[in-house]
Amino acid sequence: MSQSTGELAKATVSAALGARALAAGASRGLLVAALVALAAAPLVLPTHHALLLVAAFAFGIAVLGLNLLFGYTGLLSFGHSLFFALGAYTTAVCTSRLGLRYMELILLCAVVVALVVAVPVGALCVRYVKIYFGMLTLAFGMLFYSFLIKFYTITGGDQGIPVRQPYLLGVFAAPGEQVRFLLGPYYYYCAVLLVLLAFVMWRVVHSPFGLCLRAIRENPLKAEYLGISVKRYRWYAFLISAVYAAIGGALVAVVDGQVDPTLAHWTQSGLLVFMTVLGGFNSFFGPLLGALVFIYLQDWVKSLVPFWRLVFGTILVLIVVFAPTGLIGLWRRWRVG
Repeated sequence: MSQSTGELAKATVSAALGARALAAGASRGLLVAALVALAAAPLVLPTHHALLLVAAFAFGIAVLGLNLLFGYTGLLSFGHSLFFALGAYTTAVCTSRLGLRYMELILLCAVVVALVVAVPVGALCVRYVKIYFGMLTLAFGMLFYSFLIKFYTITGGDQGIPVRQPYLLGVFAAPGEQVRFLLGPYYYYCAVLLVLLAFVMWRVVHSPFGLCLRAIRENPLKAEYLGISVKRYRWYAFLISAVYAAIGGALVAVVDGQVDPTLAHWTQSGLLVFMTVLGGFNSFFGPLLGALVFIYLQDWVKSLVPFWRLVFGTILVLIVVFAPTGLIGLWRRWRVG
């Protein structure tokens, strides 16, 4: 009897391991297929849709950082447009006013600027949680928006600052070749950067640091009892999230060719949160899917009706009520059922 029970247990474990291996293999296959499709997209997609895909890469990086703060740490920021705009304005100032045209140095400057601002802002904000954290981040975001509007001589006011084409590892498009530049070297530059930063974030969330963040999200009091410095870990997550948002803003500025104060408005923060919720903040790849779907859905809805925000507000309500785990959650339920 005990022998048959042992054999049954072994068979059950083997079946479970086989199912997990099969699921892992299917996930890897989907990931490889997605990478191949992204590599071939500029060659097969219309120009407009391929340009939207470049913007989706930039927003994807930003929401990866936001999800570390929201999905893994449990802190919802309504002021992440502050760091997104900082990255965008860093690109504009470097290319148009300082004559710095190398994208690698621009990204480094964007990271440094974001950290300089995020260190004190984050140190204050992480002392609070829930709605208080959200309102504080919103306040800082709107402070920067007001600064961009009022200090015209520095920021260009509501007219903003133009962005000149940067050099990418020595590659530069001649005047009149902006579309070729964006769909050629810049497309693959952003795609590779997205893959690299997604890999780094994957390592972060699956590291002991990531486990500590999830423990803080579930029960900060118990995490404190276990010896985890809750405020310090939240601060670290805030800094990483700010860096990702700044990089995303720096990349999207090149696509737009112009930066203006709307990038720092609270509605921009709302769009980042919408992307994260749309894809599913309970999943690592959910925000990436949300950014991709949002960019194309926004473009399509704008072409049909002028009141696109009303449509997206309705979509958000439906997601929160009927699909709180986002598109990734719907796909998982469909696959299981």
